[in-house]
Amino acid sequence: MNNAFPRAAPDSTPLPRTIALVGKYNSQEAAASIRLLAGYLHERGMTVLIEEETALNLGSQIELRTWASGNFAWLGAHSDMAIVVGGDGTMLNAARQFARYRVPLIGVNQGRLGFLTDIARRDLLACLDELLDGRFVAETRMLLDAEVLRDGRPIASNMALNDIVVDKGATGRMIEFELLINGEFIYRLRADGLIVATSTGSTAYALSANGPILHPQVSAIALVPLCPHALSNRPILVGDTCEIEIHVVYATDSRAHFDGQVTVDLKSGDYVAIRRSAYSICLLHPPGYSYFAMLRQKLHWSERPKEH
Repeated sequence: MNNAFPRAAPDSTPLPRTIALVGKYNSQEAAASIRLLAGYLHERGMTVLIEEETALNLGSQIELRTWASGNFAWLGAHSDMAIVVGGDGTMLNAARQFARYRVPLIGVNQGRLGFLTDIARRDLLACLDELLDGRFVAETRMLLDAEVLRDGRPIASNMALNDIVVDKGATGRMIEFELLINGEFIYRLRADGLIVATSTGSTAYALSANGPILHPQVSAIALVPLCPHALSNRPILVGDTCEIEIHVVYATDSRAHFDGQVTVDLKSGDYVAIRRSAYSICLLHPPGYSYFAMLRQKLHWSERPKEH
């Protein structure tokens, strides 16, 4: 049932029939939007599936027997599209879960900034009508695969849409690490850490660390040092075919973070191997979506000073 939902002419685009709903956990606002969506999609003749944790969050507020629910693997195997209600954190988790199933994602923003969840709740049903009728802007975003190795053996692996960060952990002391790209030694650095970010993640943690903003069409990976001891160590961009290794030389409480949601403890001698994932995700935006307009809005570019 489930295939990628590519952009095509309206008369040739297979319209979605089965839609998964995913909501921010423990959020009454998200629960209200999920109830609204479920009823609306049902009226349009769609099959509605609800992610199991989202269903638990709804509790007695919805007749759950009306809708089938299951985990992300089950949803991925049976859905044509997923609507994610929450903030960017909810979308990041859903993207990692759905990537291998090639389920296109629509983001409804009930968080704060919402770089990935771009549909406002007040515009939800109007935007959804257009999307379900095949009028949308499809955008592909790359992901990163990472493997943590200890004594040459993998101890953990994960995927990230935004970034993979190796940092000093909770202690105040810097870590010391070596950076290799395609097996070539680049530098040895003492710092608070290193952010390895996709173009999607360039507007997240990397942005606050003075990294560059990358347009989603730029196939590059940003390497952004966190508070480097040597001020000459600046952010650099490398091609998305590069294989990156971060070798922890010395650390007392170092950790690797995947999208800021999954954490692996590191020891001196461990290293993190990072490469572009074979999987990607497809985001569906309403007609008229513009990446630069989104940046102007979220980052308050060209905003006039308020008059007193």
